Amino acid sequence: MLTIAITAPNKAILSERIRKLINGLSNGVYEREETIKLCLLAALAGESVFLLGPPGIAKSLIAKRLIQAFDNSDFFDYLMTRFSTPEEVFGPLSIQELKDNGKYVRLIDGYLPTAQVVFLDEIWKAGPAILNTLLTVVNERTFKNGQDILPIPMRLLITASNELPDADSGLDALYDRMLVRVFVNRIQEKRNFKSMLMGGGNTVTVIDPALTIKDDEYQSWQVHIDDVTLTDTLFEKIHQLKSMIESRTDEISAEATESELYISDRRWKKSVRLLKASAFFNGRDHINPLDLLLLQDCLWHSPESRNVIVSIMKSFATQYIFNQQDAIADAKEAHVIIDTINRDICTQLVLTFMRESTMRKEWFKYNFATATRFSINNNPRMIKLVMLQQNTSVSEQELGDSRWVYIDGDEFDKKIRTGKCDIYGYVNKNTRLCRLQFEIDAENRLVIKDIANRPVFVGMTSNKGLTIAQQQQWQQHVDQAMAKITDSEHNIIKARTLFHGALPHNFISDDFPTLIEQSLSDCVDEVAELKLVAEKRAFRITHMDEYFSQQ
Repeated sequence: MLTIAITAPNKAILSERIRKLINGLSNGVYEREETIKLCLLAALAGESVFLLGPPGIAKSLIAKRLIQAFDNSDFFDYLMTRFSTPEEVFGPLSIQELKDNGKYVRLIDGYLPTAQVVFLDEIWKAGPAILNTLLTVVNERTFKNGQDILPIPMRLLITASNELPDADSGLDALYDRMLVRVFVNRIQEKRNFKSMLMGGGNTVTVIDPALTIKDDEYQSWQVHIDDVTLTDTLFEKIHQLKSMIESRTDEISAEATESELYISDRRWKKSVRLLKASAFFNGRDHINPLDLLLLQDCLWHSPESRNVIVSIMKSFATQYIFNQQDAIADAKEAHVIIDTINRDICTQLVLTFMRESTMRKEWFKYNFATATRFSINNNPRMIKLVMLQQNTSVSEQELGDSRWVYIDGDEFDKKIRTGKCDIYGYVNKNTRLCRLQFEIDAENRLVIKDIANRPVFVGMTSNKGLTIAQQQQWQQHVDQAMAKITDSEHNIIKARTLFHGALPHNFISDDFPTLIEQSLSDCVDEVAELKLVAEKRAFRITHMDEYFSQQ
């Protein structure tokens, strides 16, 4: 047996060739470029397309353009009515064959069974005999002609209508086979509308023969499409999208049913092959997250559900498809870790007073005998109180983060017994006296008020102060927090590399890259801001042993 080797095409050349082919097919067709892209992709993947839209918006022109993508190919189109017969679609019966041999055989030349591109307008008006045969054709790519089962060369079936099949019409099976569904609207942009009005009647475009798809190429490509990989990571993305859709059934109005967002397992499976085809004809051997955006035109059932799917896909593209929210979540997790450290620092190091009271009076006591004494400006009674939390400053005279203050310990011991006091002291290493406000809170903990009148917990340098073990434990958690920030930044870099590596994309809507680029840029800015705040807070924790230094 002679075996024909199937050689893999040059990926970059193939991608560029498909891009040029799309440009040629779209030439002179206003606001239909996205539809032509999707139809060509469907043809290349061997899938079917349903165009929904009012009459007179160039649905048939789109189909006629697509036949030019294939070399030496035939086109069949037909406008369905309630009176259409199978003979008009699949070919008339051969009277001669019936007379001579008694065989029920159709003359199929020039009809659907011999065409590469098929366009069936007003598809839902066809009768059961046509639609049942069509279902077999779509499923098996074969046509039963008499006793023979013939393979058909159909690359693309485009169906169109200005309505959906009735719910009780029994057409759900055929409608589900229309994998790509496109809503085709009237021309929206004023400039394009004018060009359409002022342009000539010639809608024919000439495609460079070097770009058209040969039959042997098409067959070879089908094999290579199956070799494209769907990684576990991309599977998780698809499953995430599936979960997002299933959780949004409540957004369908009361007039509709939950089936509006029902997506069959078959549709999901066929969609994956479409994604593989997208990757292959974009010059890749694996599916990229950008390919998943094509699912927007595969998963809706009605105009109403389409609106929900479009909304979900926008959210998916700007928040999840390149792990934008995960990167931000990692950075926020760093803040959670630092918050935990700060709470632990405050719990272990804050000065907690004893509260005593009589019938007429209450006061607060603390044994300042354990405090380390410092000699500042010839005053040997000074004690060092450390701010345990980040602050804007505890004195308007000394702006910036206050790390510690020196105050007269004996004077402070007397004044704070009432539960609050003002006292003069020195902030950080400055030698200028500043007025400081202290209070004891409802849980008997000492706080100092910053210039925004916010309480800041206070610890004290003493012979029972910060230990090496405490500092080392907190430092480990700080390192863990900052590693989260580093991971976040690294993941954003990987995401941007993965995103830009898939551009330009031959098939997705041109709006998506702009949205994703902006979302990644916003992600970079948010993570940078979170990092800046985290670094300031981490710096305080890392240097806490210096703040408690007894020197």
